[in-house]
Amino acid sequence: MDSILNFNKHFKADGLDPNGNPQHIWYTSMVGNPPELGGTTVINAQIIPVSLDLRDSDGSPRYVNGQHLFYDVTPFIAPVLDSPVFQTTNYSSSNVPTQFTDAIQRAEYYIKMRPDWHTLLAPSVKTTRVMQLIRGTYEFALNDDGTCCAFVLVDDGAFYNALIIEDGIDNPVSMVDGSTIFGAAQLAGEITNKNITTFLLPSTFLYCCGNPAYCCSGGAHGVIYEVGDSTNRNLTRGYVLHWSPWISPGLFQEFQDVTSVSHEMAEIFNDPFTTDDGIHGITPWWLSPNGNCGDWMEVGDVVEGLPQTSYPITMPNGYTYHPQNVALMQWFESKSPSSALGGAYSYPNPNVLTSPSAPQLVNCGY
Repeated sequence: MDSILNFNKHFKADGLDPNGNPQHIWYTSMVGNPPELGGTTVINAQIIPVSLDLRDSDGSPRYVNGQHLFYDVTPFIAPVLDSPVFQTTNYSSSNVPTQFTDAIQRAEYYIKMRPDWHTLLAPSVKTTRVMQLIRGTYEFALNDDGTCCAFVLVDDGAFYNALIIEDGIDNPVSMVDGSTIFGAAQLAGEITNKNITTFLLPSTFLYCCGNPAYCCSGGAHGVIYEVGDSTNRNLTRGYVLHWSPWISPGLFQEFQDVTSVSHEMAEIFNDPFTTDDGIHGITPWWLSPNGNCGDWMEVGDVVEGLPQTSYPITMPNGYTYHPQNVALMQWFESKSPSSALGGAYSYPNPNVLTSPSAPQLVNCGY
């Protein structure tokens, strides 16, 4: 496949594969160069800001209190750029300031890496795109001053149809025609298969099944696949991406500002291709303390909702950000002691997960 730079490894653990068959060796794929190689790898990270244009049933602009319902993403671009996801600060896994995702990788491979090993993101902001949504596919709440918006809830089908393609983020078609935000950005040359793409939204959350009561999804990552051609030896192109909202403070107890952005980026670094080949990124079945069950390396899902979900970091701009603590690869290995930095199973806060995953039956016996 023709996609972002990645390295493959494996670990050994007794467990069951997705079909319930015993398996002992599990294969991983992670962003960057191997830790034994050392040196700094830079991954370009384009940011596509997405504003929401909330329309009436007939497609005309919708007005409330005399104001057009337009949820502008612009105020949140600079704060995200200044966050620990894209800027450097101090972590216990590095003797020099580094970025959030690099610090996590270094904690995982601390005893195997060369001291100068780093994988860094180089962000660049691209053209702001506008997602039009028709009344009946969204709900909203106004700010205290009556302006749009405190947050917006969007039907997941309508959202993915507008953002990517008809089948959504996990099962895309292979062609783009510019009718979606992804397609338009790609045709404009603002997205490539060698980079990580962030679709940044204001406080936007998804509901499923046509019912806002079934809420809330606050981000997702995946890969868009396209057929190759003679310019790349006919290799399938994989576009690694995620969508994440800036989460306005006060909406959730543990989630705010870049919690979602950090969650999705950490999961991309640990499993960029979302187990799509049926081999890499698949883990023994696990059951996290928050009740989530899975068999893939979703390092953020293991921790979300637990006490101390976020890890407050004050950056030079004076803002205290809340990136999410995540599970380390060693948690999925179900082994003790952990080979990660300090014997940790979670990072940056090693006290969130203090013991490894316990072996589980398929679907955790549910």
